[in-house]
Amino acid sequence: MERQPFVRRTELITPAHSLKMMAKAAASEADEVIFDLEDAVAPRMKEEARRALIEALRTLDFQGKVVAYRINGVKTQYAYRDIIEVIEAAGETVDGIVLPKSEGPEDIFFIDRLLTQIEAAHGIHKPIRLEVLIETAAALLQATEIARCSPRMSSLIFGPVDYAASIGAREIGQEQFLYFHYPRAHLLAAAKAAGLDAIEGITLDVRDRERLVADSKRAAAMGFDGKWVIHPDQIGPVNDTFSPSKEEIARARRIIEAYRKACEEERIGAIMVDDQLVDEAVIKLEERKLLIAKRAGLLNNT
Repeated sequence: MERQPFVRRTELITPAHSLKMMAKAAASEADEVIFDLEDAVAPRMKEEARRALIEALRTLDFQGKVVAYRINGVKTQYAYRDIIEVIEAAGETVDGIVLPKSEGPEDIFFIDRLLTQIEAAHGIHKPIRLEVLIETAAALLQATEIARCSPRMSSLIFGPVDYAASIGAREIGQEQFLYFHYPRAHLLAAAKAAGLDAIEGITLDVRDRERLVADSKRAAAMGFDGKWVIHPDQIGPVNDTFSPSKEEIARARRIIEAYRKACEEERIGAIMVDDQLVDEAVIKLEERKLLIAKRAGLLNNT
C-alpha cells in the first residue's frame, strides 16, 4: 500500500453535526478537513451527526483537500457504526479516519481489518488511511509500535490537552513546549521513522494570534509537518508558518534539476550540491517542499 504525499500544513477540525459548519470548512484554505463525531458531538446526537456527515461527504466540494473524519474511541459503543455507516455510504470520498484515545496497535488492527472488509464488499479502490491521536501516556509509550503497525498509517497527531490530563499536568500554557518537549520529540521520532507525517496539536485561544504563530514556529522548527486548527481564522497564520520560503523553493528546484541531470547524463545516483550529499531520499524531501509550495500557490511567485 503506497503512502500518499498528503500536504497537511493545517488540519481543520469541525463538528460533524452541523452541515453549515462543514460546508464552511470545505470552502476554507485548510489543507485537510476533519469532521468530528467524537468530542464535539453529545451522545444523544451521535446518530444524527453520522447522517449529517454522510450528506456532507456526498454533496460538498472539497476543492482538492484531504478529507477525514474522527470516529469515537474503539472502546465505545459508537465506533463500529461510525466506520461501517459512513464508509459504506461515502467511502470513496474519505481519505482518512482519525482515531482518538488509542493506547496501542490493537486498536489500529481492529479498524484496519474492518476497513479491508468494507472496501472489498463495496468496491472501494482507494485505501482509507489512518491518523492516530497520541494523547495519553500509554499511547506515547507505544507510539513506535502504533506508527508501524499498519500500512494504512498516515500520521501521528499530538493531543496536548488530553495528554496533560492523562499525566496530571496543571495547565498547558505558553511554556508547554518546554515541559512537553519529550512527548513531542518522541512522537516525531516514531512518526518519521515510520515515514509518517507528524501533526502538532491545537492552540486553544483562537483570538491570540501571537501565541498561535509562536506555537506554529516552535512546532515547525522541531520538524512537525503541520498543526491542528479549531477555527478558520487560525488557518492563514499556520499555513504561512509551515510553507517553504522563496529561498527554500529556489534551492529545492536547483537540487532537483542537478540530480536529474546527473542521473540522465552521468548515470549516478548521488551527487554533491553546496557540499551536501544529495540522493533519492533527499530528493523526496525537496519534492515535498515543492508540493507544499504548489498547494500554497507559491510556485508562480518565485
